[in-house]
Amino acid sequence: MRISERVDNAVRATAELALGDGTPMKAEGIATRQDISLKYLLDILRDLKRAELIRSKRGPDGGFTLSRSAASITIADVFRAIDGPLADVHDESVRTLSYPAPAEALPQVWMAVRGSLRRVLETVTIADLVAGDLPPAVCDLATEYRSDTTERHG
Repeated sequence: MRISERVDNAVRATAELALGDGTPMKAEGIATRQDISLKYLLDILRDLKRAELIRSKRGPDGGFTLSRSAASITIADVFRAIDGPLADVHDESVRTLSYPAPAEALPQVWMAVRGSLRRVLETVTIADLVAGDLPPAVCDLATEYRSDTTERHG
């Protein structure tokens, strides 16, 4: 699975907006603090607005805000707003995939991948991210990953 630069930047921008606590934030400030090109960020913000995760206000006191609380927006919501489904197999629904032998079990693998992604991305909210207070299961997975990586790469 590849997490695109757009998704990474969108999550970071959404986290910035969560810090605003309802006060509109300028795109220029977010772009500077997160080291994202302003033009690129504006495209991302447009996608987030289209998905109704953020809203914008024009004028000197304008800017961008979250459209609902950071505790009700998951990383999966942001991911889907930017890149679509969490795990897509050549634009087919994983539920309807079927393959002939010897790959007949492969749809189950793809279902497990999607389920694993959901287990993480749908349980971490933007508020959790901003607070640095991730769910224990997510922390456990990260610790396991670090341990496995250290063993493999020294």
